[in-house]
Amino acid sequence: MLLTNLESIPNRRVVEHYGLVTGSSIRAKHVGRDFMAGLKNIVGGELRGYTELINESRQQAIERMTQQAESLGANAIINVRFSTSAIMAGAAELFAYGTAVKLG
Repeated sequence: MLLTNLESIPNRRVVEHYGLVTGSSIRAKHVGRDFMAGLKNIVGGELRGYTELINESRQQAIERMTQQAESLGANAIINVRFSTSAIMAGAAELFAYGTAVKLG
């Protein structure tokens, strides 16, 4: 499955258009990560626990979006985008979406 944030693929032709495909992942913060993030917030630096959490969420959202595209018969997803939103205190959604197509 080819994924790109471009609206088209150079030297490739879209032969089928399947429409919007999506994938999302909602994750809650971990008490241990929150404690360490609070300490890191005092001295500064990367919040590695949260970096790992968002990377896991992004990968899961991409996998779900890709599975949906494959079930439609697509071999590529173009114009891929990501969005995040707070669901409740301590939980956030990472949403991936794009256009499923078949390239010739």
